[in-house]
Amino acid sequence: MLEKVAHLFGQVDMTEGRPWEKIVMFTIPMLIGNIAQQLYNTVDSIVVGKYEGDNALAAVGSASPIFNLLLVLFVGISMGAGIMVSQYYGSRDRENLSRTIGSTITLTAIASVLLMIVGTLAIRPLLVLLDTPESIIGWCTSYLMILLWGIAGLAYYNILCGILRGLGDSLSALVYLLIATVINIVLDIWFVAGLHLGVAGVALATVIAQLVSAVLCVLKLRRMTEFFDLKPQYLKPDKSSMATVIRLGLPSGITQAIFSLAMVVVQSLTNSFGEMIIAANVIIMRVDGFAMMPNFSFGTAMTTYAGQNVGAKQLDRVKQGAKQGTLIAVCISAVITGMILLFGPHLMGIFTNTEELARLSADMMKILAVGYIAMAVTQSLSGVMRGAGDTVTPMWISLATTVGIRVPLVYGLVYLTRTPQLPQGRYESLWISLLTAWILGAVITFLFYRLGRWKKKAL
Repeated sequence: MLEKVAHLFGQVDMTEGRPWEKIVMFTIPMLIGNIAQQLYNTVDSIVVGKYEGDNALAAVGSASPIFNLLLVLFVGISMGAGIMVSQYYGSRDRENLSRTIGSTITLTAIASVLLMIVGTLAIRPLLVLLDTPESIIGWCTSYLMILLWGIAGLAYYNILCGILRGLGDSLSALVYLLIATVINIVLDIWFVAGLHLGVAGVALATVIAQLVSAVLCVLKLRRMTEFFDLKPQYLKPDKSSMATVIRLGLPSGITQAIFSLAMVVVQSLTNSFGEMIIAANVIIMRVDGFAMMPNFSFGTAMTTYAGQNVGAKQLDRVKQGAKQGTLIAVCISAVITGMILLFGPHLMGIFTNTEELARLSADMMKILAVGYIAMAVTQSLSGVMRGAGDTVTPMWISLATTVGIRVPLVYGLVYLTRTPQLPQGRYESLWISLLTAWILGAVITFLFYRLGRWKKKAL
């Protein structure tokens, strides 16, 4: 039985066979893994909200955009390494594949140390700058500090999983993530409900779980000697490999930085509406995380698919797979949208005992629901462009939709909806602006994909 599962979800060579079948085979275990990873934040929120109250829930939510902003360096490294690994794997270039993986491991160590130092100094000033309510700022600080002290485990897990996926192995990443998720859930309940460590206990559980998964990834890579060599000589910093990783990954890192910075700016606006809206936003973003999982999974699958086939010089196959993969992603997102509209109130009630908060969150989630179909297009086609080596175009699209559209629109809507009864404006503006940015992003991404400049960006 285990052999059949391993064959179905094992290492996938996407350069041959029916494109849609290869994409789906690669996506399914990764989707399960992404859902499991989303459980990290979701279980954190459920445990904190149920045992510590709505203010503690708001604290975890307010801290998340700042932590995501600090992680942009690792997002860039992971994307750059994943693209190089998939293309070198597709072209069967063992030497460059070995050098890329070794250099990425060293680069991650350097980045982890830098982030611990910079992040520790920046956290409190950032929270103050964002007008974080005094009732939750202490919890936010302790939560972020613990996550930063354990940043190496989180960084290595995500980056090494990116390498495994570039090699076509999404099963190992799934197994290790499921193990870490179980550890995280058990420790969450023990630390918060049992030891009463509060928000700090949630962060500590996440750090320990991520460290375990990172160690498992290293052990797996050491056994994959049929594809590359993980010897000390390849761990020495290689300027050429590291420069290429940074060149390819920097636009994705900047994209994530733009997105995270916009979230931080919008979080400041969210904070002005008070603890109830902050907590509602946390719940919405947790459900949103699950709703987005198919889109993110297909986006990553399309990156690996395009990378391997570009490396194998099969451009027609790339376009064929892009069409089929995007269509499947859109259909799945349409189903998820329907489920959100039908079961929204029940989903929100999982996070809080406050009926008003659950109802408010469900109403706001309805605004976003249709946007997930648009994001299916954006993520799939952006994945194709990134896999081909064009990481700059998705960056500019993200910059345009997030900074040029979403942020000005949300502040404009809030200003225009101010009344004597609502001096802060209408809080619905937070989610209407996000929906608008998603839809326009899908249109722009489709147009740039059709222009075809990404075809000339292969390594």
